[in-house]
Amino acid sequence: MFTLSDTPVAVRRTLHGVAIAVLLISVAIVLAYGNYFLLGDLQKPNNDDVKYVRSAQILLEQGTLAYNSGTDPTLFIMPGIVLILSGFMWLFGHDGGMIAFRLFQCLQQAGSIYLVFFIVRYMFNQRAAIIACIISALYWPDYFSSGEILTETTFKTILLLLICATIAAVERKRWGMYAAVGVLVAAAAYFKPHASLYPGIFLLLWLKRQYTFKQMLQFGAIMAGAYVVLLLPWWIRNMITFDRFVLFTNSAGSPFLLGTRIRGALPPAGFFEAYPEYTPKTVFQGSDSTAIHKGLDIIRYGFTHQPLKYTYWFTLGKMAELYLNPYYWRPVWPIGRDAMKWIQHALVYVSLAGLVWALIRRPIVRQLPVLLTLVYFTAIYLPFVAFSRYGYPNMVLFTLFAAFLIERIYTFVSERLRNRNAANGKQHSLHKGETL
Repeated sequence: MFTLSDTPVAVRRTLHGVAIAVLLISVAIVLAYGNYFLLGDLQKPNNDDVKYVRSAQILLEQGTLAYNSGTDPTLFIMPGIVLILSGFMWLFGHDGGMIAFRLFQCLQQAGSIYLVFFIVRYMFNQRAAIIACIISALYWPDYFSSGEILTETTFKTILLLLICATIAAVERKRWGMYAAVGVLVAAAAYFKPHASLYPGIFLLLWLKRQYTFKQMLQFGAIMAGAYVVLLLPWWIRNMITFDRFVLFTNSAGSPFLLGTRIRGALPPAGFFEAYPEYTPKTVFQGSDSTAIHKGLDIIRYGFTHQPLKYTYWFTLGKMAELYLNPYYWRPVWPIGRDAMKWIQHALVYVSLAGLVWALIRRPIVRQLPVLLTLVYFTAIYLPFVAFSRYGYPNMVLFTLFAAFLIERIYTFVSERLRNRNAANGKQHSLHKGETL
């Protein structure tokens, strides 16, 4: 299922060629641009990327996971990216570790080409799989993501691995594959905790494939067990350090509260009259312990007094924020930011057309792992902050359907031309016979 042993030599060569091209282009861009990709200042950490670098250095020097807390332990972030970055810095030093981390992301981008191929071949066919790989290779935000020191490249890779493991688990019904799913969900949670509910999609997959209730319980327990084992170190660390159980994080600037801001604006003016305990200066300050209550108050007021505006924002508005603006914050030659935005729009619309066509013309059972993953990781952001950085890992899933549409158009045109040539050849033969 996920091997190339039964793949024609020409297809394998094309696939390897695309992956090698992605690797070489990524490496060239990363080495040429260097710290151009940093969003903050290494001397005074003022953005997530440089804060991760500082956290990795503190972890190496003091053995403490710190973030926005000086050198004190923190619950602000999950430790995934800091652990990986600190490992590279331990091996290659501060600057060398940053370069090695970026090169590691280049390898992930190249490896993702193979994962895209396997997924699309399973969903549709081999030709669509190659087209999907070419689209992925030409998607320029991937090269920006390779140079950034953020979680998106690694999370995208884990997401593709997770879909492959999901397909294998559902098809083969083996406990080892379900354990792999649990491991990958835990790995994803070390970067983005909201991935933890991903196994919920298996209920629909199991029902579609008529799993027995006993099988559901067994395989669900295996996934949960693998997940718990891998998250235990984090939970134990929090118990020892903070004397309380913390499932994931406990940070200021709650994503749920911030997600109530429509394009960054404050709540309607009347909100502060209805809730005098809040002020424009303080409403978005504080920790997670009070943020949910504040966010619910804002949502309650918004849906009561501006129902259409808030309904749009928490559905189509946030989906537009996730996908129509490319994750391309530092442009890479030869594509500028404005040009990439137009390309992104075209790609999203073509992908949506391909998705609709696939639902109409292809059996849904093989599309479900990707469709449910896409729906899950879109819906999970609707109550929270939604912007291009969070939508980026999902874009590769959208492009799979663009590849299907292009393949169908290519096949249709090819068949029409072949039939026309055959008809012309037949007419020519008849005409020649009449002449004789």
